[in-house]
Amino acid sequence: MSALTRQFERRPKAFSAAASVLLVAVIGLIDYLAGYAIFFSAFYLLPVALASWYVGKAFGAVISISSVAVSLVGDYAAGAAYPNVLVPIWNGLISLTIYFVVVKILTSLRKLHGELEARVRQRTTALTSEMLERARLEKEILEVSEREQRRIGHDLHDGICQHWAATAIAGQVLGEKLAAKSLPEAADAREVVRLVENGITLTRNLAHGIAPPEMEADGLMLALEEFAATSSALFKVSCRFDCDSPVLIHDLAAAGHLYRIAQEAVGNAIKHGKARNILIRLDASEENTELCIKDDGSGLPDPLPKERGMGLRIMAHRAAMIGGQFTARRDEPGGTLVTCTLSAHPNSEKSDHE
Repeated sequence: MSALTRQFERRPKAFSAAASVLLVAVIGLIDYLAGYAIFFSAFYLLPVALASWYVGKAFGAVISISSVAVSLVGDYAAGAAYPNVLVPIWNGLISLTIYFVVVKILTSLRKLHGELEARVRQRTTALTSEMLERARLEKEILEVSEREQRRIGHDLHDGICQHWAATAIAGQVLGEKLAAKSLPEAADAREVVRLVENGITLTRNLAHGIAPPEMEADGLMLALEEFAATSSALFKVSCRFDCDSPVLIHDLAAAGHLYRIAQEAVGNAIKHGKARNILIRLDASEENTELCIKDDGSGLPDPLPKERGMGLRIMAHRAAMIGGQFTARRDEPGGTLVTCTLSAHPNSEKSDHE
């Protein structure tokens, strides 16, 4: 029935009008052949309803009058005999009244249906625009965040590191002067220089973590390996990067988002999970590329609360921006397992989704 309705919806009004007239003729013929003793008025409701819904109120009224006329003529032709002329007139008026009521109800419903469809279309358009605007704003916020992180990283590298280097040179000069005078404080000066050099290394590693260098196809592997080493040195944990075979990602935006997901997952593991051992693993196959971050911390609550933390939402949003699948769950042995799977054929998946 719904398929038939859709077929009529796609046809022009002339088709529905012709179908209504044809139905009146067919039902009238069957009414005549069946004889006047069999009541057929209810069957005329089909062309009346068809004309009212798909053509309009005026044509529905025309079909109603035609149906009554065809029914009366068919009964007379079949040999119907009435005591007086008022009986068929009364019967026709009753049928016509019922048909007019049906026409009124259907046309009103049709009008309400059209208004509802228009509202749904308007609301759908508004929601689509709102979603697109929200996605644009979220993307812009992430881009602003990326730029700000890169600026801070560059400031650390070009400003703080240079200041540390100048301090180390000044300390070295002071140590040489103290050593020339054979003063015991020369050893303290050398220790100060050593601590400053360690500060330079830590600051440079921190700058690289905040603003990794521009990635080539193999840049994600190098960046994750350096990030793991930096995290181990900065936070005094065991953070290891594992990649069995080379994983080349030519989409620089996707590589950047994967790096940030790993960065956020490691940060959460250290700050919230109190993890001591973290494994970052990058794998690739013909179907997809998978980034996994596993730790031995306290793990996520099971089940996850409806209102997830900001870190999880940011990672999920980054994965969605590159067409990836993101999961974060409590690992069976303990700790947390964060996974981001990126399809090797994102374009085909996108077209299927659309």
